[in-house]
Amino acid sequence: MNIGEAAPDFTLKDGEGSEWTLSNYKGRTVVLLFYPGDNTPVCTAQLCSVRDHWSEYQATGAEVVGISTDTVESHDKFAEKHSLPLRLLSDADRKVSEMYDMKSWLPGRSARGVVVIDGDGKIAYHKVQAVSLFKPSDADVLAAIRKAE
Repeated sequence: MNIGEAAPDFTLKDGEGSEWTLSNYKGRTVVLLFYPGDNTPVCTAQLCSVRDHWSEYQATGAEVVGISTDTVESHDKFAEKHSLPLRLLSDADRKVSEMYDMKSWLPGRSARGVVVIDGDGKIAYHKVQAVSLFKPSDADVLAAIRKAE
């Protein structure tokens, strides 16, 4: 996956069972936050950090979603438990994780990473965390969003 390439379109279900399709957000910056799993220490810290900086994310106007291989039901419970404001999308078959080069060394999981897609539908930022024990920096993600606008 290279910067400037067209982002592959996909549709996944969120924690409420509603479909979310990337191409519906053409013209807007979209942030895909890939993470290995609900209710794990680093993933919980990552998504709670996004929650705690949510006003900054909203100020960018970007559509921000989380993606993991957990089920729709798991996402619903996880989001409710931690009052997460962003949609969590279920990539149970790992097809989207593979399309975006978010392959994990953990069996059945996505890698931890961030993809920012600009309003033209092109990859503007793509980073896989080399060590999944560290969450992405909100400041780095916000800077990538601003650069893509």
